Amino acid sequence: MSHGTRRVINVLSALGMAAALAVPAAAQSKEQRQMMADVRILQEQNQVLQNLLGSIVEAIKTVNSRIDDQAGVSAKAIADQKLLIDNLTNTVREIREKMDDNAVRLGSLSQEVDAVRQGLQQLSARPSFDPAAPPPPGAPTAPAVPGQPDTSTGAVPPVAPPPSVPIGTSPQKLWDEAYSDYTLAQWDLAIAGFEAVIKYYPTAERASDAQIYIGHSYMQAGKNDKAVEAYDAAIKNYPNAPALPDAYYKKGIALKSLKQADAARAAFEYVVKTYPESSAASLARQQIPASPTRN
Repeated sequence: MSHGTRRVINVLSALGMAAALAVPAAAQSKEQRQMMADVRILQEQNQVLQNLLGSIVEAIKTVNSRIDDQAGVSAKAIADQKLLIDNLTNTVREIREKMDDNAVRLGSLSQEVDAVRQGLQQLSARPSFDPAAPPPPGAPTAPAVPGQPDTSTGAVPPVAPPPSVPIGTSPQKLWDEAYSDYTLAQWDLAIAGFEAVIKYYPTAERASDAQIYIGHSYMQAGKNDKAVEAYDAAIKNYPNAPALPDAYYKKGIALKSLKQADAARAAFEYVVKTYPESSAASLARQQIPASPTRN
């Protein structure tokens, strides 16, 4: 082999080796380019996701703001409705109070009308006297003056008693006067006043209270036997009276003062059994002696 041929072979070998070495480097550069492209794609996708997440956050903030605004509007509406309901409640209460007041006034007016009607009936029932009318046969020529002796016969005409209650007096006014006497310890006057309430207005609302207070007045005056009779009358004549528990209890106290222990105990036990929630029942329990224990 000649020197020239060997040199060509060496050059071709060197070129082959260079080509062999150049192929992996090119392949490696291509993989890097692919990886860089993938990285750029991932970065772009990440940026897109970040932008999307930012949009979602902004949307959430907007929704929260709207929710807060709506909550504020709802809270204001609820507060306004509550204020309106409170105002309506106060108005209804005022109307109810006025209606109750009107009912009380109507009751008082009804009592006044009844009093006037009864007074007119009393006036119409009285005999009229005409001074110009001729005297009946056999009557004295001079008119007889009540309380003064007749000059012809010497008899004293009876004096007409004045009405015990003025015409037109309402039952409430009679009650107030009698109760005023009761608070002033004027027991006889109070009894007379309460009796007037029952006599002239037996169906009035205060009639049952008047009968019970007659018993109270007798008790305060130390007339326990009369008090028992008054309480019995209240129990008999007004079985649905609101103050009936007090009548039973006070009756028991009066009977206890009269040394009628069994009857007093029966009255106390009746209050406790029939009206257990009343204040009279609480007082009656204190008056009932405990049963003796047996050995």
